[in-house]
Amino acid sequence: MTLFLGVDTGGTYTDAVVLDAVADAVLGKAKSLTTRADLSLGIGRAVDAALAAARVEEGDVTMVSLSTTLATNALVEGQGGRVALVFIGFDADDFTRAGLEEAMRGDPVIHLPGGHSHAGTEAAALDLAALERALAGLEVEGYAVAARFATRNPAHEAAARDLIRRVTGRAVTCSYELSANLNGPKRALTAVLNARLIGMIDGLVTACETHLARRGITAPVMVVRGDGALISAAMVRERPIETILSGPAASIVGARWLTGESEALVSDIGGTTTDVALLRGGLPEIDPMGARVGGFRTMVDAVAMRTTGLGGDSELHLLQGGLTAQLRLGPRRLVPVSLLAVDHAEMVHAALDRALSTGIAGEYDGRFVIPMPGRIRVAGTGLAAREAALLDRITTAMPLDRALTSRLEGAALDRLVARGLVMLSGVTPSDASHVLGNLADWDGAAAQKALDLMARRRGGNGERIAADGAALAQAVVDQLTAQTVTCLLEAAFAGDPGLAGAGDEAALAAHPLVLAGLDNHRGIVEMSARLAVPVIGLGASAPVYYGAVGQRLGARMVLPDHAGVANAIGAVVGQISQRLTGVVSSAGEGQFTAHMSYGPERFTSPGAAMEAMETTLRAEAEARARLAGAEDLLVSVARDIREAEIEGRPMFIEATLTVTASGRPRVAHPDRGEAETEAPASLHPAFRSPLSFSA
Repeated sequence: MTLFLGVDTGGTYTDAVVLDAVADAVLGKAKSLTTRADLSLGIGRAVDAALAAARVEEGDVTMVSLSTTLATNALVEGQGGRVALVFIGFDADDFTRAGLEEAMRGDPVIHLPGGHSHAGTEAAALDLAALERALAGLEVEGYAVAARFATRNPAHEAAARDLIRRVTGRAVTCSYELSANLNGPKRALTAVLNARLIGMIDGLVTACETHLARRGITAPVMVVRGDGALISAAMVRERPIETILSGPAASIVGARWLTGESEALVSDIGGTTTDVALLRGGLPEIDPMGARVGGFRTMVDAVAMRTTGLGGDSELHLLQGGLTAQLRLGPRRLVPVSLLAVDHAEMVHAALDRALSTGIAGEYDGRFVIPMPGRIRVAGTGLAAREAALLDRITTAMPLDRALTSRLEGAALDRLVARGLVMLSGVTPSDASHVLGNLADWDGAAAQKALDLMARRRGGNGERIAADGAALAQAVVDQLTAQTVTCLLEAAFAGDPGLAGAGDEAALAAHPLVLAGLDNHRGIVEMSARLAVPVIGLGASAPVYYGAVGQRLGARMVLPDHAGVANAIGAVVGQISQRLTGVVSSAGEGQFTAHMSYGPERFTSPGAAMEAMETTLRAEAEARARLAGAEDLLVSVARDIREAEIEGRPMFIEATLTVTASGRPRVAHPDRGEAETEAPASLHPAFRSPLSFSA
């Protein structure tokens, strides 16, 4: 028997599924709460339960594949480890571009002269002595290195990396290792985010491997990239940024496998985010601009996915802009009060009862704070005195009003949350669903009390925001429906080729005529609008929320069996792919430069330069694909040549070569410990418009 084990670690749940790779059948599945303090506990419970449900032996597992939303969630919520950026050869204005300054969040930046020109020649000498002095006394989890035109010549980034590793022993990310594209600040941003995620993803992979070893499972461990392809666990430890949108990418692959739908909007609701993508001919598109997550546009290849901070555990905000208070969900994830009460029942109920007994709505009623003991202690460095004092005070889960001594500590608390040192608990849609009877997984009584407390708050007109907890719970679920509808409409407008140039998709989704169409307006003008493709709803809570979403959009809602573990299924039905890009440029007639990963090489003809570049890229792509765990490789080459006509004859300007090596995952033979392969399902292209209008 050839079995695949898929594991998906999300913000709230960790899912596991056992798949018969020959029969294409799910044999067992399980869910367990994600245990942030020790990820191996949640992973272990899910894996053990899935194996027990499948009634299989550990030795029959031939491949394990892991997907995760932890990296995506961290970027959406502004979390991650403390890092330093070594910024070589850039101007002060460059630091303000591409969201780089925002991404650093006040972490140290070391500015150094150096870098190269567009042609790969040294623009200024790199002062390694100055770098070594700047490293003294820095307490960070990792380093990001970015140099001007490093994709044309990586020598300065490589030299800085080697020195940092020798002096500090910390992990170092070079921008040229993540992307061959120009735009230094954007490459630097990608390197910074990668460095922030190294500790988190290493901890995840280690947690998975530790439990597998404990169970005697020796199969190779793969990880899903953001474009849906698989890479080895060893590679992902160095390039964790590639796992952003890993979970959503796996969900799309899983949605296609589960439903057979070829044209659809896939909407995956988790605890923290809702991820929406468009299937065309059974395939998602790759975002040509690079993955965009949490407001940052990276240089990571990923599916064209719209990720919104909206999930079952989204923070509920009360907006007081007018007479009537408005509700808004997200983007930050909270621990639902009903879930916190599972482990801290006495403390939670005592705090809620005390607040209910006062008759006066307090600002922090129903809010709690939880320390995260599993964090590396160095993550706490760089905190201000007030932040450090607050962190020391939060030794266990407690009511928020007991942790904060003044309103001035609110900003300090936000800083601790951003660092991942503490988490907040409060009212979420999951709590509302417990009150309405749609969920019964956790402590419904605690959810009821928390909603009753929030319902007492008043809007600008002095009236209560809801008659009682049940009325507020329905309003919360209605708000989740409305925001989900907006997410899907924006994705549909963005993906509809017939509406290209019609305007910004967010503005279109909120346009009064579109809303009138959804309402089937009947007046002097009759308006109707609907989605013309089905919506595949994924996630454990999709059956709870997505019926109303489909009704609002006039769309066929597909809620497949195993929708709650689609990510884990998608993790094991993909294939391995490695894509590398290189550039050949010309500084003048008879001068052609192939910008290799190890430095520039000069040639006297464009043909010779491109042949050398293709040979190098092919060798590197094949080596990476095999390192990632692939065999039976298929290699494709694409050349994009730019020329200009000068006095009637073509003149070479620049060429971009892309080499892709892909293959089936190498799996352990269940009997001999050797390797064999499984073929992925074939897909074919087709597309029609995702929107339908009539007037």
